[in-house]
Amino acid sequence: MPAGASKFYQTPALGHARWGFLLERAPTCRKTSCRMKKASPVSRSGRFSSGPGGDAAKFTESISFDRRLWRHDLMGSIAHATMLGGISVLTKVEAKRIIRALEAIGEDIEAGRFDWDESLEDVHMNLEAELTRREPAGAKLHAGRSRNDQVALDTRMWLRDEIVDLEEELRSLQQALVVLAQANDDVIIPGYTHLQRAQPVYFAHHLLAYVEMVERDRERLLDAFSRVNVCPLGSGALAGSTLPLDRKKVAVILGFEDRQGRPVVSQNSMDAVSDRDFAVEFCFVVSLLGVHLSRLAEDIILWSSSEFDFIRIADAYTTGSSLMPQKKNPDIAELARGKSARLVGNLVSLLTLLKGLPMTYNRDLQEDKEPLFGSADTIRATVRLTDAMLRHTSVNAAACAAAASDAALLATDLADYLVGQKVPFREAHHLVGEVVALAEKTTKPLDQLTLKELQGVSRKFKPDALEVFDLKQALAKRTAIGSPGTKEVKKQLRRWAKRLD
Repeated sequence: MPAGASKFYQTPALGHARWGFLLERAPTCRKTSCRMKKASPVSRSGRFSSGPGGDAAKFTESISFDRRLWRHDLMGSIAHATMLGGISVLTKVEAKRIIRALEAIGEDIEAGRFDWDESLEDVHMNLEAELTRREPAGAKLHAGRSRNDQVALDTRMWLRDEIVDLEEELRSLQQALVVLAQANDDVIIPGYTHLQRAQPVYFAHHLLAYVEMVERDRERLLDAFSRVNVCPLGSGALAGSTLPLDRKKVAVILGFEDRQGRPVVSQNSMDAVSDRDFAVEFCFVVSLLGVHLSRLAEDIILWSSSEFDFIRIADAYTTGSSLMPQKKNPDIAELARGKSARLVGNLVSLLTLLKGLPMTYNRDLQEDKEPLFGSADTIRATVRLTDAMLRHTSVNAAACAAAASDAALLATDLADYLVGQKVPFREAHHLVGEVVALAEKTTKPLDQLTLKELQGVSRKFKPDALEVFDLKQALAKRTAIGSPGTKEVKKQLRRWAKRLD
């Protein structure tokens, strides 16, 4: 374990099968019990004759939401203390005593014994005030750093943990989709365009489309991680420090390393304290993921309706009506669809927040936390519940088969048949259109037309033309990569099952 590491820090999981350079997840602080107290405003510095007014203090405080960064703030302080001890700003004894005090504070927070003071504005000042109360040498800890680079550090570290957890949850969601697809790999349903029946596809093929979508989301998340994983500590308020700070040492202690194990630190102090691109990028990634989950939810809602009746969602993931006793509503899916609006709103909120800010740190940036935290909480809950709902969903194979038996789904296959007879596709398309019109006029399904009736439209129709309407054979003929063909779908199921194992 690196020097300065503690129980609140776990060494980077180098060699991790999928990430390679991510931190192992530290215990979450979201559910830590927190006690709040209100105290008289304290003096902010020697520059001011008094503290802020009560109304101003209430307006400017962020401890009500940024206290969830406490673990990462302690980790950053431990690393900073270790580094200050290494450059003799702190003695070795002082550094050890400060680290012990910080660990003890962490234990109290974890146990719910810590009183958060609203008058101290934020998580940083609350922890620093408590450290100084317990250990006088703690007053030296802030040398070479500012709350500006401190909050940038804490937010990046917090977001790293969220990304690690979300990546795992996305893999589980993909597995849920694949498991449901494998269990129903012979079920055929109509594929839709414009919400109108179009062509037949395997139910599994439809689900695998969402596996592909989520994979792109995972890839974007992985890519975004590299821009989150940059250590800003040592940038100070905006212009660094005259102290000989060892920024790379801090980066190594805190796991800010690339795939080769090299420390990654910000290269411009002004950019480091004002950059929130990483937060915006994360919010974009989860907004698009939310849109994908919303589309999946819409399909689930349609499929579970009486009109479709393709699937049955377990009672645990549905609700009833306060008035109509027969109702079984897909509320989890509907809320998943609705949550996407919040995710998009948070993204727009962050972009709007940043658009007019001059260099460098401005207090406006305090407003980045709630949309960022909200997006992380919302997307993770939505992914988990969608995953669980899919694992408690069954398929009504009979209803799917009845819908897929619609011969009109194979009208395009009939046009392809004519192409095989050397008819240009546009002509074939027109001829099959005439066949469809004939079927409607005679109130017959397409596959019930006689050869004589087909040849009345075109002599290009041979006795084997009606074989087109064999559904299993039609799907077996679809052999191109990515098609809903029988062999191709099974191949894709095997590929994804192996990849996600």
